[in-house]
Amino acid sequence: MQEFDIIVLGTGLKECILSGLMSVGGKKVLHIDRNPYYGGESASISSLEELYKRFQVPCPAKPMGRGRDWNVDLVPKFLLASGQLVKMLVYTKVTRYLDFKVVEGSYVYRAGKVHKVPSTEAEALASDLMGMFDKRRFRKLLLFLLNFEERDPRTYQDMDPNRTSMRELFRHFDLGPDIMEFTGHAMALYRSDDYLDQPCIQTIRRIKLYSESLARYNFSPYLYPLYGLGELPQGFARLSAVHGGSYMLNRGVEEIVMDKGKVVAVKSEGALFRCKQLICDPSYVPNRVKKVGRVIRVICLLNHPIKNTHDANSCQIIIPQTQVHRKSDIYVCMVSYAHNVASEGMYIAMVSTTVETSNPEKEVQPGLELLEPIQQKFVSISNMMVPIDDGRNSQVRVNHTTNVLTEIQFSSLGVMAEVLGLQSLDLGSSPS
Repeated sequence: MQEFDIIVLGTGLKECILSGLMSVGGKKVLHIDRNPYYGGESASISSLEELYKRFQVPCPAKPMGRGRDWNVDLVPKFLLASGQLVKMLVYTKVTRYLDFKVVEGSYVYRAGKVHKVPSTEAEALASDLMGMFDKRRFRKLLLFLLNFEERDPRTYQDMDPNRTSMRELFRHFDLGPDIMEFTGHAMALYRSDDYLDQPCIQTIRRIKLYSESLARYNFSPYLYPLYGLGELPQGFARLSAVHGGSYMLNRGVEEIVMDKGKVVAVKSEGALFRCKQLICDPSYVPNRVKKVGRVIRVICLLNHPIKNTHDANSCQIIIPQTQVHRKSDIYVCMVSYAHNVASEGMYIAMVSTTVETSNPEKEVQPGLELLEPIQQKFVSISNMMVPIDDGRNSQVRVNHTTNVLTEIQFSSLGVMAEVLGLQSLDLGSSPS
């Protein structure tokens, strides 16, 4: 009977990141997936025929280029250039397996029109997102945020960031609802307005992260990997294998063996593998998770860029909740043949949001209207699952399902890595 420090079930992005980090940290890791491919719900479908088959949609009469030219993400995600995930890629040297492109533009929807989120001072002055007086007040807010240092109370301007709400901070700079919406949703990347009545320190950190990411490349703060997001879990899987991790794909799991409330082994196709800890995605432990909502995602194949985005080959459009009378934002992400994920001249867009009604497809209509004409749509609705406990007693650590969209930070993975026995991750430098 083989023994491991940690067994990981599922090869989604979070599972592969943790597997890679554990292996780098000297843990003996076994990774098992019931699927014959890497990625789980974060996979990229690597042929157009397979995509149509997966969604049970008849193949088109007129082909859209070569089927093997396509790599279609099941879940969209752009990486913030200075975010935790990019830092993990650099820290672990997984960047040696990947190439990235800067996303060409970040946009926000306001009053029925798509507006570019300014990426330079000149763009900010020319933007019609705010009037001249608002621009001056907004500039004062940005100067405060960029000069803000958590360890230096002299930068607080007589406010306590751990007690002052974001709503109060906006009021301090005399900013109205339009600027609040733009700042909170297009820069801090919140999907609802709950943040307004929470301590402003969290929003300040988010806006500083956005600004630091934007400063790296100027076009936008986002990066996207060539050949699709499926490259990310594969990169971390390679990292784990290089450091001694074992992988078993296309292999079922019959039982998670417990003893006195703690995990001791995993039974897979008759074989027993002992372990001290278990990490898994929610699909492997339905009795240890609960449903907290649903997400709708619509993959759209296009033969044109999105209107009013300056013919960008890639972009993100955020539709703030209040613009379409909702409780949460709608996201539109687009990539294209320029990223080696579609045949020449073709584009892939995905519209995503949290489901709020009994008619999810109607909820994403504002996003779909921005994409017309659409060659083909593929609709999926999935449950958002979260663990019912933190797994400290059972040593069964269950990851949340992938959320709606943009990657803000992966600090929770760093925390889990520490809990699982690694020292605090210094993401400012690479391991030896």
